[in-house]
Amino acid sequence: WIQLGGLRVGKDESAFDTFVGYAGNVIQDTLVPYGDFDTNVVQYYFDAGNGFSAVVSLEEGTGTDTIDSYVPHVVGGVKYTQGWGAITGVVAYDSNYEEVAGKVRLDVNVSDALSLFIMGGYGTDDNLNDDAGNFVEAHGRGFYKAWGGNWAVWGGGTYKFNEKTSFNLQVSADDWKNVGVAANVAYDVVPGFTVTAEVDYLNAGRFDDAGFVNPSFTPADKKNSVGGMLRFQRSF
Repeated sequence: WIQLGGLRVGKDESAFDTFVGYAGNVIQDTLVPYGDFDTNVVQYYFDAGNGFSAVVSLEEGTGTDTIDSYVPHVVGGVKYTQGWGAITGVVAYDSNYEEVAGKVRLDVNVSDALSLFIMGGYGTDDNLNDDAGNFVEAHGRGFYKAWGGNWAVWGGGTYKFNEKTSFNLQVSADDWKNVGVAANVAYDVVPGFTVTAEVDYLNAGRFDDAGFVNPSFTPADKKNSVGGMLRFQRSF
């Protein structure tokens, strides 16, 4: 993408996810998905300089969620940031299915070492059902309301043991009784080189729903799944 002032045009991730800061500092933060990502965008960011900021984003979507007419998907968000943390809200309109989804996130800096967050999402899904006469069967999930059912919640935080080592946790659940837990320890060996060890748990409340058929979300093959990973990341 390219950016001039607050205007950004090109290929980016959806403002529905980036503006709220994703969903925690774990690798597998989409055990309960909170939105899709890749899209072409025309966005405008506004920063008032006093802690208040806002965004408006016109988005194309991707894959089967690419817009099917000249009407784009639309995302709008507002944020208020202070030393204690932040509160953020985003709302998205899916122009293909004419559905609306929103998320509200609260971040609290408890101390220099501990930060916590909680985020709730709610979306309409009348036109996302398979019997709604749509060309593409959405199985109740859309580009923005990617979680199962109408509501979902994500929470967790980060605890810094010292300048190099931190513990990160995310717990998530949705209306279809999907439950995810992700926890890791991240260690900065040197500036720009991080080693992260993570353990993840998923309980699939409705095992046959699209979130577990479509590998863009969670390709689980059992109702209860446990996994782990070790990541070496070099940032330049």
